[in-house]
Amino acid sequence: MKESTNRSQPIALLPEPLEGYGLPDSKEKLLAWNFVSKRMVDARNYWVCTVSSNQRPHARPVWGVWIDETLFFGGGSGTKWSRNLRADPQVSVNLEDGNESVIFEGRAKLVDDATLMKRLVDAYEAKYNIRHGPSIWQLYPDRAFAWRSMDTMTKFVFE
Repeated sequence: MKESTNRSQPIALLPEPLEGYGLPDSKEKLLAWNFVSKRMVDARNYWVCTVSSNQRPHARPVWGVWIDETLFFGGGSGTKWSRNLRADPQVSVNLEDGNESVIFEGRAKLVDDATLMKRLVDAYEAKYNIRHGPSIWQLYPDRAFAWRSMDTMTKFVFE
């Protein structure tokens, strides 16, 4: 997994078949990455799902910004989900809309680059009209799922 905000286009794949779900049967029905990117730019809230030390799931909505095809999301360092990520960086992030959905699975890492942090704080101010301070996390996805309807569901994998 690349440790930079610059990444190549993920690979679009047909999802694993699930009997009776009407999933796409050809690559022509796959969504393009720009569907995911537009949904991420336009979203106001992102649901972050972490796992606590006792293996209990923990999901919360957070604010974030989509920059260089990468999600950055923030919140106080004392929040439960931030504490969970410091202990175990595995994360799932999804949008609120189940009709035109985007779901990421991967890991998160705290942003510690000052130049990048300035860009992120400026982007937060432009989007939410506030200047966000630390902590901001960067999502490093392994895979993503997107759909507009079940027959357009697409699985993306990252190299």
